[in-house]
Amino acid sequence: MTESLSKNLNALGLIAITIVLGFAFTDQLINDDLPCPLCLLQRAGFALAGFGLVLNLFYGQRARHYGLVILGALAGFAVAVRQIFLHIAPGTGSYGDAFIGLHFYTWAALLFGLIVLGSAVMLLIDGGFRTTSERRSTHPTGLALLAFGLFSLIVVANAASTFAECELGLCADNPTQYELLEN
Repeated sequence: MTESLSKNLNALGLIAITIVLGFAFTDQLINDDLPCPLCLLQRAGFALAGFGLVLNLFYGQRARHYGLVILGALAGFAVAVRQIFLHIAPGTGSYGDAFIGLHFYTWAALLFGLIVLGSAVMLLIDGGFRTTSERRSTHPTGLALLAFGLFSLIVVANAASTFAECELGLCADNPTQYELLEN
């Protein structure tokens, strides 16, 4: 695989993660649907996976960067599956609205699985794993800079929202208000 194609695939992956985070954040604002602590941890998993892609875009494709993507996705997957198990028993209800028949935490589990799969494929076919002496300096493409800018913006917005919701303490199990704005 060419280095250019690899960078573009990493940039597109980062844009996909940004869209997922942006969709959840938009739903939060429009529907006044505050994320629960498990939802916030899933967003952190997406952010960590995205950070691994950012490292690939700015410092070249490395196995350890994909490792960070995979660790973020696995952590998010574990949290999403935990939330699915909390709501799978009849009569336990669910948290949040459904989107195309599935709740956000179910979608998150599926997307985390796709991130792990995509990273594994990139590890298998990517030619970006040269020795230190063979590595060329990497310059981010326009697509990479756009992806990084959008990703940074949505991660900062999510962090600010989380601070407004939880302040510096523990988040409510079933949040109904932004603590910072109410106090």
